[in-house]
Amino acid sequence: MQMSELKFNDQGLIPCIVQDADTLEVLMMAWMNEESLRKTLEMGETVFWSRSRQEIWHKGGTSGNVQRLVSLSYDCDADTLLAKVHPAGPACHTGERSCFYRELT
Repeated sequence: MQMSELKFNDQGLIPCIVQDADTLEVLMMAWMNEESLRKTLEMGETVFWSRSRQEIWHKGGTSGNVQRLVSLSYDCDADTLLAKVHPAGPACHTGERSCFYRELT
């Protein structure tokens, strides 16, 4: 598949689920645009689009908690990505391994 076949939303973004390649634990969800997706593939580390800062965000660029890309796939509708990674540290800005550490009761 070509990147042009992916279905980005009207803001030019596509959600990316990030999963530990070894444990299969879901670590986080973040948004990518075409530029961050291209950089992810070029660098072999996850790069996202920060909606709050309106800028490209290299995961772990300042903290060192990079996510080395193992594989990048897309779903049957071509509107969601799945990045399997080897994380170098916690995925969550709170210091938790996964952003999904709280349960809804």
